[in-house]
Amino acid sequence: MEPSLAHRVAQVLELVQRQAGARASILQALQTLEAAIGYVPLESLPRIAHALGVTDAEVTGVLSYYPDLHSRPTGRHVVRVCLGEACLANHGSRVLQAMREHLRADVGETTSDGRCTLERVYCVGNCGVSPSVMIDGEIYGRVTPEQVPGLLERYR
Repeated sequence: MEPSLAHRVAQVLELVQRQAGARASILQALQTLEAAIGYVPLESLPRIAHALGVTDAEVTGVLSYYPDLHSRPTGRHVVRVCLGEACLANHGSRVLQAMREHLRADVGETTSDGRCTLERVYCVGNCGVSPSVMIDGEIYGRVTPEQVPGLLERYR
């Protein structure tokens, strides 16, 4: 881990421990780190585990479970296409394909200009108006592939 990144990770862990003491949770530490530097570097996981008195596997499990936590830097905007049952039944996979083509990025990738990271999720709680897309926490329903360019234009 580069020295400046290691220093920032140490600062965040110190902050978390001061705020929560011995009862600091893995999720709280990861969320605080994500908020501070924009993602959770994988090389920081052993240090987090040691600081919290848990195993590396426990930290990795929490990091991989929550879609709002990232192990790599993301674009300025995070675009999530829902592929839960209702969205999939209403052609959410077509919306995802349109996003891939328009952004020229695959799921888990960030566009070359750093503007958008494309992700897939399995529920955004908007089943009644599926298929749904979430961009930076804002949910759009009944999205069609044809609407993708206009929808993304708002986030330039």
